[in-house]
Amino acid sequence: MGKIKYLIYSLVLLGGVFFLFSPEVLPGNSQFKEVFNSPPKNDVIVIFNSGGWGNTPLKEAKDFAPIIQGIQDTVSQWGYSSIVVPYERTENSFLGKVSGAKETFHLFKNQAEDFSRDINDFLKKNPGKKIIIAGLCNGGIFANRVMENISSGIKNQVYAIEVGVPFWEETSSSDNILIVNDKEEDPLFRGEAKILFSTLFKGMSRWSLAKISGESVSLAQFFYMPGHQYSWSEVQPEVVSFLERKLR
Repeated sequence: MGKIKYLIYSLVLLGGVFFLFSPEVLPGNSQFKEVFNSPPKNDVIVIFNSGGWGNTPLKEAKDFAPIIQGIQDTVSQWGYSSIVVPYERTENSFLGKVSGAKETFHLFKNQAEDFSRDINDFLKKNPGKKIIIAGLCNGGIFANRVMENISSGIKNQVYAIEVGVPFWEETSSSDNILIVNDKEEDPLFRGEAKILFSTLFKGMSRWSLAKISGESVSLAQFFYMPGHQYSWSEVQPEVVSFLERKLR
């Protein structure tokens, strides 16, 4: 029994050391860089920031893609042309996930500072453009942190729509940020421990069984939390009202 405990402690220690000192592996964000290096003709740039690891392609983001489409349709009705640019927070590899976990743990401090610096530089060169950073869950935290670093000279050109932001993030009171939390019915927003642990346990169990049976699945597929699902029809009034105040 003593040897088993020693082995467990050793593995935990080694895991902690690896987590702290593993090399940083961040995604290249080629599409984002391409757009920012070659300014599009579009009036509005919508930055898509998915939940979870932040590497879900837009076409696969069934939980957030309809809201992104709703944002595009809304600004289009007002005569603005728009383009959606994904910003990936995590590279889809083991080391990438480790780096992504460290960034998440530090509330995206490094990535948010780098991204806000890119936005500041871009808008100084392209003062007529508008940027909407749209983030779901962890993506909402990232958007919130980016907005904290936007320079005052361009603050009226950058807006954030943060959906389902977790309870541990202290959301900003900026007039250029919209917090959508489903009228506080979201257990992740409220921090309801019982529901959160139940969802985590059930999700991990289903994922483990799927892996044992040989299925090729992602962990995120097995986490469903009632109240943490947002549809365009539910958020549309808030989002449209916010964008109307800012863009019209």
